[in-house]
Amino acid sequence: MTHFAVIALPFHSHLCAMEAIAAELLARGHRVTFVQQADIGAALRHSQLGFAAVGLGSHPPGSLKSAIDRAARPGGPWGIRRVIADMAAATDMLCRDAPAVLRSIGAEALIADQMEPAGGLVAEHLRLPLVSVACALPVNREAQVPLPVMPWRYRATAWGEQLNHHSSRVYDRAMQAHAKVIARHAAAFGLPPRERLDECLSPLLQLSQTTPGFDFPRQSLPACFHAVGPLRSVLATEGVLDIPVATGRPFVFASLGTLQGDRLGLFQRIAEACRELDVQLLIAHCGRLDATQEERLLKAGASWVTDFAPQRAVLARADALITHAGLNTVLDALEAGVPSLALPIAFDQPGVAARVVHAGVGLRLDRRWASRRRIVQALRRLLREPSFGQRAQTLGAEVRAGGGAPRAAQLIEEALGIDQPRTERANHG
Repeated sequence: MTHFAVIALPFHSHLCAMEAIAAELLARGHRVTFVQQADIGAALRHSQLGFAAVGLGSHPPGSLKSAIDRAARPGGPWGIRRVIADMAAATDMLCRDAPAVLRSIGAEALIADQMEPAGGLVAEHLRLPLVSVACALPVNREAQVPLPVMPWRYRATAWGEQLNHHSSRVYDRAMQAHAKVIARHAAAFGLPPRERLDECLSPLLQLSQTTPGFDFPRQSLPACFHAVGPLRSVLATEGVLDIPVATGRPFVFASLGTLQGDRLGLFQRIAEACRELDVQLLIAHCGRLDATQEERLLKAGASWVTDFAPQRAVLARADALITHAGLNTVLDALEAGVPSLALPIAFDQPGVAARVVHAGVGLRLDRRWASRRRIVQALRRLLREPSFGQRAQTLGAEVRAGGGAPRAAQLIEEALGIDQPRTERANHG
């Protein structure tokens, strides 16, 4: 048995992906403890998971909500600076408090989100084996690949490389508050200088949900990088689709994720577009709208409005997805062979949307200019042109073949040279 510590970004989709890996490791007889601020303890679902709170002074119980709200709606430049400051504060807290906690719980290896550089810094400081997990788009840098937050397409040209170079410099300048924290703790730990996320990744094993067919062409990924597809837990039993979807009329699912589901105006334009196309529409707002707002969407043209829906079951029946271009949602659509209309809002969503277009599995609209008319035009193409669905089905086969959380756990054991636990050998005969 190995005792794994997990450092995950405190956002729902990241936690779910990391918990899926943790559940597989638990099933193989290992011990797993999440290390994060106190609010995360209540979000974990697996009863056998351990949890160790850090940052009780700087990140006390109840403080996470305001940081998540700022991330969901950063606003203008000052708001973005505040979000970056939140990221820097979280990394500083983990670098300051996690080493003592990891020692006290006897952690033998660390599994860390690529988006939290404290994982790599602390692991190297404590000489713990490190596994890096790209829950979002991989942060691994290459000259011809735009950064995940950039919205433009892949260009294998000198001009494309120059664009990526200049945009990376702008991004790095914007992230200086975070870079200074990384640099300061690297120096304090006696590590080689570094300032960026991609400089804190594991040289042992890197796992990614993004499959090769959905990413831009990569030339320089390390040999330890493995694309395993969506990380979904066996605990995430969603149930069945229980709404009366009529045959003979297209059925569209619209979701803007757990953070962006309060975008009433955007949902309303989507509903109006679906009414014009005589399309059945299910909207899931993830608990971000009230009953009065739900009624407005029904009057605008939505067939059904709910807080949460069994996403994979819905997509198995849907003809198209309208999405904020969250990686998890788009991967679920690919798994079901469903084309996407991407309306990116924040984080790596512009990069995911660019990959939707690059892969030929959907279309993209700037959500600020996504009028009813433009949504009608894009959705009509997705529903009438079979190439989008055909390409989504082709990539869906790759997504399903990735292996997911079970393969991730197997790769972790292999990388660490762990013999399969006795209980797991018995289960496999």
